[in-house]
Amino acid sequence: MQRGTFELMKSVNKSIILNKIRTSAPISRAQIAKETKLTPPTVSSIVKELIEQEIVRESSLGESKGGRKPTMLLINSDAFYVIGVDAGPENVACVLADLSGKIYERNSSRLELPITNEQFIEILKGNIHKLLQSLTTIKDKIIGIGVAMHGVVDVEEGTSLIAPNLNLRNIPIKAELEQEFNLVVNVENDARAMALGESWFGGHGEVDSMVAVNIGRGVGSGVVVNGKLYHGAQDIAGEFGHMTVDINGPECSCGNRGCLQAFVSGSAIVKKAKTNIQSAPDSLTGEEIYKSAHAGDGAYIEILEYTGQIIGIGLTNLIHLINPEKIVLGGGVMKSEKFILPFIKQTIDQMALTPEAKLTEVTVTSLGDDATLLGAVSLLLVELFDPVI
Repeated sequence: MQRGTFELMKSVNKSIILNKIRTSAPISRAQIAKETKLTPPTVSSIVKELIEQEIVRESSLGESKGGRKPTMLLINSDAFYVIGVDAGPENVACVLADLSGKIYERNSSRLELPITNEQFIEILKGNIHKLLQSLTTIKDKIIGIGVAMHGVVDVEEGTSLIAPNLNLRNIPIKAELEQEFNLVVNVENDARAMALGESWFGGHGEVDSMVAVNIGRGVGSGVVVNGKLYHGAQDIAGEFGHMTVDINGPECSCGNRGCLQAFVSGSAIVKKAKTNIQSAPDSLTGEEIYKSAHAGDGAYIEILEYTGQIIGIGLTNLIHLINPEKIVLGGGVMKSEKFILPFIKQTIDQMALTPEAKLTEVTVTSLGDDATLLGAVSLLLVELFDPVI
């Protein structure tokens, strides 16, 4: 679907109705009018357009309340598709998903460093072209491309300003991909994209405020309030990993000392294990730490429990600052959930300022390794379904 066609599908009232059908389906036209405060003729007219565009379909009749049985409406999930890209820092992964987040195709390729801006863009293009080659029958149903990019992103321009793990700056991702594929392209920081994906596909129900935290090679987060990402005044909201937890702590990759990331990232955990455990091999990895802990090795269990305590301190600060209804944790480090999560919760319980602050639910993502990819997909869906006000 070309860029102009996608823009024509978007309008405030259309988005309001689409989002109501998405969140309340099956639902009748009359119920949509009642709950959105739009007039019945407006609802009927827009629903007619949406059915013609095949994004909404009619289902079997609903229950009668004294008159004719109403026809119910549903989102036609496989009417359109989105390409989601998780861009770095180690791999470029691409998926094709429908409007419900169901993944149909995927591919990935490894990034070899050092790399230039031009080489990085060519790898993105190559993976997307490879995905499209197997999709000849549905190319016209693709509404756009969402890219989740690590580091600092200028969301409006779709430019990667700083990609620290790739040592790159000012990558014009949106401009290059839109020119190449003639599709709408949205680019977002990977942790914030993950947060949006959690709010759409994580099965959390209607949550007014949620923070998703990604803990892996780095530590990032995204804040979703009333279904929308919060970016902050200068687009750096969510840099949770660079919250200082100890001014005399280890040096972080950002140059400051004692950042949360310097304690709980994958590399920080490995470094602490090597320092504290004499028998730890020089080739130790985070996966090996988990396996040793899982096998009952007390020294490695202590490392992971300590990690949980430090994450808990950071999350307690987050709760005091934002007071979200829910915090969702993801990333490679949280694969050690069994050892880490109980100590996160215990620390919050001990440190939370009020009993009410302890009510923030802390959980681990159910989306697994696809959390960021589905977040990239949601970057297009939020434009289509959410009111543009």
